Amino acid sequence: MSALGLGTARLPLDEARSVAMIRYAIDHGVNYLEVAYLYDAEKRKALSLLIGRALRGGYRQRVKIAINLPARIIASPADFDRYLSEQLEWLGMDSLDFGIIGWLDRQNWPGLQEKGVLALAESAMADGRIGNLGFSFHDDYQTLRNILNAYDNWTLCQVKYSYMDVDHHPGVGGIRLAAENGLAVVITEPLKGGRLAGKPPDSVVAVWGDALQERSLAEWGLRWVWHHPEIAVAVSDVSTLEQLRENIALADVAVADSLGVMEQVLVNRVRDAYQALKPIPCTACRGCMPCPQDVDVPRIFELYNDAIMYDDVEAAREIYREEVHNIDDCNECGRCEDACGRNITICDWLKKAKQLFNA
Repeated sequence: MSALGLGTARLPLDEARSVAMIRYAIDHGVNYLEVAYLYDAEKRKALSLLIGRALRGGYRQRVKIAINLPARIIASPADFDRYLSEQLEWLGMDSLDFGIIGWLDRQNWPGLQEKGVLALAESAMADGRIGNLGFSFHDDYQTLRNILNAYDNWTLCQVKYSYMDVDHHPGVGGIRLAAENGLAVVITEPLKGGRLAGKPPDSVVAVWGDALQERSLAEWGLRWVWHHPEIAVAVSDVSTLEQLRENIALADVAVADSLGVMEQVLVNRVRDAYQALKPIPCTACRGCMPCPQDVDVPRIFELYNDAIMYDDVEAAREIYREEVHNIDDCNECGRCEDACGRNITICDWLKKAKQLFNA
C-alpha cells in the first residue's frame, strides 16, 4: 500500500477538477481512497456520484476503496443496510474493499454491539458488499483495547493523528497497540485538516525558526507521521491539485524512522508552543460523559481549542456544523461540572463555544 492515501472530504464539487485530481493521484501511485461521510445528504450523494465517475475507465481496479459507516447514523440494523446500499448505488459499485465503522468510543461501542453491528458487517462481507472490516476511533487506550479484544476479524484501525496528537485519543500508544494486533493503521488529518500547513501563530513561527527554510510546514507534518513505522498509510484531504502534487512528492521519499533526535525535539517544542495557546484545559478524558442531553462536551471543547490555537475559526465552525453538534440542548444541569476532575466551568465555556460556532 502507498504511504499516501487520498481523502475526499475536501474535494471540490466540480467534476472536472475532482476527477482530474482523483485520477492524477492513482496515476502517481496512490492506491487507497477514503470516501468521506458528509452529513449533508445532497453533498454526500453528489460527492459519491463524482467519485464513481472518476473511477471509470479502469481506475476502480487500481485502488482500494474505503467507506465510512458513522456510529451515530446506525440507530438500527436497517440503517446499516440502507446506508451501505445507498453508497454502493451512488458509487456505481457492487462491492467495497473496506467498510469502516466510524468514530467508535466508550459511549457508542456498547450500543453498537447490542444492535448486532458486527453480525451485520459479517453478513455484508459474506455477500461480497464489503471485503474487509475496520473501524475509526477517538477515545482512550483502554477503550481501544476493549474494541480490539471484542472481535477477531478487524483488519484496519483508522485514527486522527498528527504531531499534535501524541497523547491524544488514542495517541502513539494506541497506534502501536493496533499495529501489534496485526491491524493496518490508517491515519487521517496528518496536517489537522490543513491547519498545520497554514500560517502559524507568531509564537510557533519563532520556535520553528530556520527549520522552515529547510522544509515546508506540510513536509514537517507529513514526515513526522511517516516517521512512525506502525503507520500503513496517511490519508490526506486536499482541495487543490497543487496540494496533491506536493503530498505525492513527499510520499515518494517517505521513510520510517527518518527524523533525527534534534528534529524530534524541535517538533516537540512546536507542539508545546501550540498547547500554550489552548484556552480550555480539557484533556478529553470524557469523565463528564455521557451527557443527559447528548452534548459531546469534550469534542466541542476540542474544536473550540483548535479554533484558537490554529487561528482558524472558519475550519472549526465547518467541522462543528458537519458533525451536527447540539450545544443548544444544554440545560445547565451541572452534572458535567460535578464530574470534571479539572474543575472546568463547563457551562460557561459551552456558552462561549456556542457564541463562536453560531456566529
